[in-house]
Amino acid sequence: MYNDFVIVGPASDPSRIRDEATAASVFAKIKENKSIFISRGDDSGTHRKEISIWKTANLLPKNFSSKWYKSAGSGMGAALNMASAMEGYVLTDRASWLKFKNKREQELLFAGDPVLYNQYAYLPISVKKHPHVKRDLAQKLETWLAGEKGQGLIRDYKVAGQALFIPNAR
Repeated sequence: MYNDFVIVGPASDPSRIRDEATAASVFAKIKENKSIFISRGDDSGTHRKEISIWKTANLLPKNFSSKWYKSAGSGMGAALNMASAMEGYVLTDRASWLKFKNKREQELLFAGDPVLYNQYAYLPISVKKHPHVKRDLAQKLETWLAGEKGQGLIRDYKVAGQALFIPNAR
């Protein structure tokens, strides 16, 4: 299954990112305006995606001022809460945003750049490396996830009428 990353920020959009063409140009405008940006800062997949976008914009977060670039050092919920409380921007996956309740004046401001594609995968652990793994049970789970019922449940799981994930098992 997959979803996408989105950039959320204050409804007032102080860096005027709504009409930007790419995630890299969005990040460049945020830095240029020194608007508050909340990073997960936890070496997660979302944090790594954020760092790759900064790099695409030829910018390095390690050189940023902590006056506007803030690291949550925590999970997505904490980063979203910080962004909401500080009226800052944040990169999040769409599912987390849809499920997040403390939105205050925050809105989804940017989405759609192909670089924001967010694939999820099920990878069984190697029996060669970990002989204690119950391969038969792992295979049953994989078959169920990729099967009609698992893919249907993924497709039909919605919050506020919006699908959180798109099934794409092969």
